[in-house]
Amino acid sequence: MFHVEQRLVRTLLRRSIECCHATIRPPVISLARYSALLGQPALRSAIFASVLGRLPIGITGLAILMLVQDVTGSFGKGGAVAASYVAGLASCAPLLGRLIDRHGPRATLLVCAFAFPAALAALVATLSAQGVSAPGGLVFLLAALAGACFPPITVCMRTFFKQRLQEEALLSTAYSLESVLIETIFILGPMLVAVFVALASPAAAVLFAAACGCSGTLLFQRARALRQWRIEPRGGGGLFGPLAERGFVPLLLVILCYACAFGLVEIGATAYASEIGSPALAGVLLGAMSVGSATGGLVYGSRHWRLPLARQFSLMLAAMGLGVAPLALLAPLWAFGPWCLAAGIAMSPALIVQSMLVAKHSRPEHSTEAFTWSATGLLAGIGAGLTAGGALLEVAKSPAVFAAASALAIAAALLALRLVGPKG
Repeated sequence: MFHVEQRLVRTLLRRSIECCHATIRPPVISLARYSALLGQPALRSAIFASVLGRLPIGITGLAILMLVQDVTGSFGKGGAVAASYVAGLASCAPLLGRLIDRHGPRATLLVCAFAFPAALAALVATLSAQGVSAPGGLVFLLAALAGACFPPITVCMRTFFKQRLQEEALLSTAYSLESVLIETIFILGPMLVAVFVALASPAAAVLFAAACGCSGTLLFQRARALRQWRIEPRGGGGLFGPLAERGFVPLLLVILCYACAFGLVEIGATAYASEIGSPALAGVLLGAMSVGSATGGLVYGSRHWRLPLARQFSLMLAAMGLGVAPLALLAPLWAFGPWCLAAGIAMSPALIVQSMLVAKHSRPEHSTEAFTWSATGLLAGIGAGLTAGGALLEVAKSPAVFAAASALAIAAALLALRLVGPKG
């Protein structure tokens, strides 16, 4: 009888332990991979050095939009000038990427460190001189020139990660950290714009972006990563570089489609803030969306995902579209504001998977140019979204803009399934 009771107790204990193991789950965000990545001194120093120079990513487009709107009273004109800035960035980024692939990043970064702030300062002065009659042709030209000279720090970082990290899991974590850093910049950037609009003017926000771009790029040039940069030997690639790689152009089409949704969301949030009588709140709403996006990026980069990258891409884009849709229905601020957090959760993972697909679809000697082409697709889409959103706001209100953004993100999800090649 005693032995029977012992066996029964042991059985109960074993089953209790098994139940405990079954119910214990790993944390949603594991920091082990991030610790391993940041344990490499060259990577760590490069990441920290890049922050100031990339702060204008979250400031410049929105600040230009609000500056033109403040001068002219028109969101349509503001969106068009901001789109011109983005178009300049998108059109020249591949050329800068090709120069960096062939000659290294130092000379290109040095030129951009001074040309970018000079163009922004000239833009502010020209808008001030033109007044209500703005924007004239010179305004569009200066905005495009500022975009064309934006320091390509982000693509340099992504290429350096590809050169240094051979293990796909660690590379995924690096791109996740990059994405979270960009999202953090998107959190801080719009909030800084809101502070400048409330306490000074949109022009002050544009000039602050110019100062950060100059000083931050000069600081990044001193990072150890640039001293360890490897110029890959040229293969048999022709004039089109990474565009000749199988699957790369279809990937750009998907990026262009869902980036247009990003632009619509940005101008939609700005319009919503104006509709409720608090224009400066736009930065806070976009910042809340970026908090959700950064959280999603941290979760993605800390875990292993079994699905193929193309399937992951499609699912993230569909989740983004479904997350944005309720913003077209939530009119009260108490509902709209909190939902901005949820709407952003899938955005950063989509950008991370995009970077992984670009890395897979490009040769080593075309790495930087490939990342600039993906940035071109992203920025061209954002510019198209800003322009379309500005035009739509002339005849409708912010709910229509958010509905269009949701539809485009879901369309991009369907395209990702159909177009992204077998490497994904």
